[in-house]
Amino acid sequence: MKIKVFIGRTVSDHKNFYSHRVQFSDVLFYKFLNSIGLFSNKSKTIGKITVPSKYFFDFLRGCFDGDGTIYSYWDKRWKNSFMFYISFATASFDFMNWLRFEIKKQLFVSGHVKKDGRGSTYQLTYAKKDSEIILKKMYENVNKLCLSRKKLKTMSILAIVGKQL
Repeated sequence: MKIKVFIGRTVSDHKNFYSHRVQFSDVLFYKFLNSIGLFSNKSKTIGKITVPSKYFFDFLRGCFDGDGTIYSYWDKRWKNSFMFYISFATASFDFMNWLRFEIKKQLFVSGHVKKDGRGSTYQLTYAKKDSEIILKKMYENVNKLCLSRKKLKTMSILAIVGKQL
């Protein structure tokens, strides 16, 4: 993008925990981000994002890497029943509804919406079969950027049920 950036370290709320951050200033890029629906302090106000269909699952993979999770467990009620779910978290009801609608429109899976324990964020969750459909689409191209930690966790969960990305 040929934007001059500053890479620095910042201290988190935890003791002795540093994280890196990238800062840049580019008015044209900022205006572009606003034009597609991204604004400052977006956590609770973000809504629909204008993402071309061919890039939607790259965008979704970014959401998963940032505010998503995958978890699994052996269900004690049924022997040999391994369950897994993917989930996306957001503080914006409008964004959660838009995300759910876009996923359903493209993959015909519905998901389940609930509030977290504190009631401050929404969780959009997909069970085993629907999770597998979404994950295969998100990781369709092996050369795309992703958070390797989450991809490896996903691959190990899928391997338990004899599936792969």
